[in-house]
Amino acid sequence: MTAADELDERFVTAVRALPGHAPSRAADRRVGDDLLVRYFDAQSQSRHLDVAARTLQERGEGFYTIPSAGHESNAALGLCSRVTDPALLHYRSGGFYAARASLVEGSTPIRDVLAGCAASTLDPISAGRHKVFGNAALNILPQTSTIASHLPRAVGLALALPRMQRLGLDAAWPTDSVVVCSFGDASANHSTAVGALNAAAYCRYRGLSLPLLLVCEDNGLGISVPTPPGWLERSLSSYPGIGYRSVDGADPVEMLAAAADAVETVRESHTPLLLHVRAVRFLGHAGSDVEAAYRSPSDLAADHERDPLVGTARELVARGVLDAAEVLDRYERTRVAVASVADSLYRPPRLATAAEVMRPLESGLVRIADDPHPAGEPLTLARAVTRTLGHLLEEDPHACVFGEDVGVKGGVYGVTRGLQERFGRLRVFDTLLDEQTILGTALGFAVAGMLPIPEIQYLAYLHNAEDQLRGEAASLAFFSDGRYRNPMVVRIAGLPYQRGFGGHFHNDDSVAVLRDIPGLVLAVPSSPATAGALLRTCIALAREEGRVCVYLEPIALYHRRDLYDDGDGLWQQAPDTAGLPPGSVCTYGHGRDVLVVTFGNGVPMSLRAVRRSGVAATVLDLQWLAPLPTTALLEHAREFERVVVVDETRRSGGVAEGVVATLVDDEWEGRITRVTSRDSYVPLGPAAAHVLMSEDDIVAALCEA
Repeated sequence: MTAADELDERFVTAVRALPGHAPSRAADRRVGDDLLVRYFDAQSQSRHLDVAARTLQERGEGFYTIPSAGHESNAALGLCSRVTDPALLHYRSGGFYAARASLVEGSTPIRDVLAGCAASTLDPISAGRHKVFGNAALNILPQTSTIASHLPRAVGLALALPRMQRLGLDAAWPTDSVVVCSFGDASANHSTAVGALNAAAYCRYRGLSLPLLLVCEDNGLGISVPTPPGWLERSLSSYPGIGYRSVDGADPVEMLAAAADAVETVRESHTPLLLHVRAVRFLGHAGSDVEAAYRSPSDLAADHERDPLVGTARELVARGVLDAAEVLDRYERTRVAVASVADSLYRPPRLATAAEVMRPLESGLVRIADDPHPAGEPLTLARAVTRTLGHLLEEDPHACVFGEDVGVKGGVYGVTRGLQERFGRLRVFDTLLDEQTILGTALGFAVAGMLPIPEIQYLAYLHNAEDQLRGEAASLAFFSDGRYRNPMVVRIAGLPYQRGFGGHFHNDDSVAVLRDIPGLVLAVPSSPATAGALLRTCIALAREEGRVCVYLEPIALYHRRDLYDDGDGLWQQAPDTAGLPPGSVCTYGHGRDVLVVTFGNGVPMSLRAVRRSGVAATVLDLQWLAPLPTTALLEHAREFERVVVVDETRRSGGVAEGVVATLVDDEWEGRITRVTSRDSYVPLGPAAAHVLMSEDDIVAALCEA
């Protein structure tokens, strides 16, 4: 007998043994009979879907089984929240999905879930890319990496909706919506969850509206590791400003009443609340996990005594709404309905080509407009960025700028100085010191309908939060088949050669993680002439295609004015008003002996090296590091017999590897030389010169026979 068969048999036996209707028992009228019946139906559907998912896997037609069994009490949240309340759900949310779908006429929740298990294009959210609970018509955002990585976005979304109302902007959801976000007890210990909860508490401490309902579904286990008794009660109830309530998910009346009250409390107060639901877990963690290997028979038996389906059946029978036979008949009819859909999914339609799989990642023909604000005076790179940000905020009321110190101070390097005074604290604002929260806020703002331009103060600070870009931002369009997107432009100060201030935290040259994220666009300005145009293109990609863009600003070039000699002012330039589409490059010089391919700090360094060497060279600024502008690169390279790649990042995993691979793949037959930094962290002070690429290195490469 399989674990699923045993669970089913236990339920049937328990219902048959229920005592009949007790007329003297006073029913708790906080929950009506009809609601209780609908609750049982959603729970039953979820339970049978868990079994069917395993059946599909046994047939070779299913590929993912992570059960909701034991967590079916989350159906109460699906019934008691509005369909228009955005939901970011835990992966054991079968009950919630069934319940919310029951509120929308024409929904097909059974097919939806099983199509996801079968990796079929019939899946209404991912179209066969992953098994997730998501549906745009039900306002359920898909969550594919739910070890708390969705919590920062939930905080950001709850922060965005009331802010958009104050700004007079239309949002993707009604302004009185409650953001519902659920997660497991083990996930509550993840640093991302702790950061998100802290951010929610921080927002409330500052008096900000935050209509956020957090639901911790606590089955007492993180795969095989028990959660210490009392730990979650102590930790989850300790956040100031976040209400805390605990409820037994095995008690249907208490669960439904608690869910309804929690939703309405958040809706009316616009304050966050955490509902701690005590649950059980059946059928193991996922897949072939066998709980008997790490749990005692008595523990397993105790869980079966708290089966939420049995609890709901008991209440229905005690009230006289249904007798035991009618409960089982209802349960069996759901089984037949689920089995029928499962049988129909024999060799269902699936993604058949790489192009189909990658379609949500592909770029369209974004319209790149010229800058309508010509400026004749020469600017530094920093001032060019400031100028462009100001114009973007003027042009688009949905645009907002935020990050650490970007407000009154104007950023560490003054790039956002004056913007808060011009556009107000609702659109230009400081955040707490937590990169996960900054990016999560951007993710929430983006799906709400804003155009966020968050700032990460230093490139090195991104790395403790990069999964917000990899696992949440860039993946959303892919796993929702383009139904949800994250239009955003992340500004990051970084790259090396910053003088008088240093060490690897402020001179980080690691961009590999950004180039490795499918669909993410990475632009690096080098010149004041093109910096504004590149930023405008990123904004256009975000606004028109929902792209996640990173705009990496070289700190060492922010305030540079000179190129060759002190006082020459040649690197202080008037902005170019022409648009720069993705894949475009910029060239300097007309030498025919060598093509120097570079970016960022490498551009002025290469120009100086070319002058020193006397070699007739053309310097090509890539500008776009992800995706690389391969077409333009090859068009230029074919005109040369020699290419020198100048890459300030590290030799292993650096940008030069991609450039060289592009040339080799094209069977370009010329000579290639790489100049890179060493595979080292950047040390403090003069020692940095020993590991960073230098102008002398470039000169030596140019002068090689």
